[in-house]
Amino acid sequence: MRLLTTRVLATGAATLTLCAPPGGALAAPLADGPTARTTGRVPKPRTLADLNTSMRGEAFAYASYRLFAAQARREGLRSTARLFDRTARVELAEHFREEAMLSRLARGDAANLRNAIAGESYEHRTMYPRFARQARADGDRAAAALFTEIARDEGGHLRRFRAALRFLQTGRGKVPAPAKVTPERVQAGPPKVRARRTMRNLDTAMHGEALAHAKYMWFAEHARNRAVARLFRGAAAMELREHFAGEARLYGLVRATRANLARAIAGERYESRTMYPRFARRAKAAGDAKAAARFRHNAADEAKHMRAFQRALRRLGRG
Repeated sequence: MRLLTTRVLATGAATLTLCAPPGGALAAPLADGPTARTTGRVPKPRTLADLNTSMRGEAFAYASYRLFAAQARREGLRSTARLFDRTARVELAEHFREEAMLSRLARGDAANLRNAIAGESYEHRTMYPRFARQARADGDRAAAALFTEIARDEGGHLRRFRAALRFLQTGRGKVPAPAKVTPERVQAGPPKVRARRTMRNLDTAMHGEALAHAKYMWFAEHARNRAVARLFRGAAAMELREHFAGEARLYGLVRATRANLARAIAGERYESRTMYPRFARRAKAAGDAKAAARFRHNAADEAKHMRAFQRALRRLGRG
């Protein structure tokens, strides 16, 4: 499920560049061959694009709902916190997983590292430096500093992934240990930036970091080399617990639980009534029956999530 933040991200280059270079695709066919339940033909390009879009949304929902659950616990709303936690697990452990399998996201270790290298190179060299320059120009110094720091972190990921790939290809060197993670706590509050452009860039960056976390955890699960799996898990933790969290704090993603529920309801409504039904129709027309069935299943799940969040909001209204 994709939460509705400042805008609904559309398909196309803007949807796919956070973990691949501009114009690239998240789940493009790679050379090393499939590693996880990838029998059958590859979905058509339009279906792959829709799978990429939905994976991005599911990853973002997982990351956001974790923060919403923490806020509900701070407010003493234990049942609502459990609801956010349960829903987050469905978004990542079921919806993202099934879409990742359909899209052939995980390949061999070398191909997965090349995928990660492409995304980290783009973020380190292009995206985050541009966001930092724009934030400085707009007077958002805290955002500029954060974007600059994350650009450095992504450079560290890039070097580690390259070293790991070199080891796999040549036997020289070793697979590096992951960087240390310093978790960022996110308190409820309004945005801490002033420019609309900075808000848009934070929104883009949050979706990319959430997707990177989910993707790297998927690569780790299917890694043949244990050190490569540890490297992917470490990078995934930094993307979620430092980068996403830091951006969410500046963005003002987390509010009081009533507002968080309302935002979740809007996102679930969009996906259950609009996005997933549209994706299902397109997949069916393309002959991608498995993807069409998965999209229909997810639409039904998101409708259930919407109703559960609505009930939770009504209970708060009576409290």
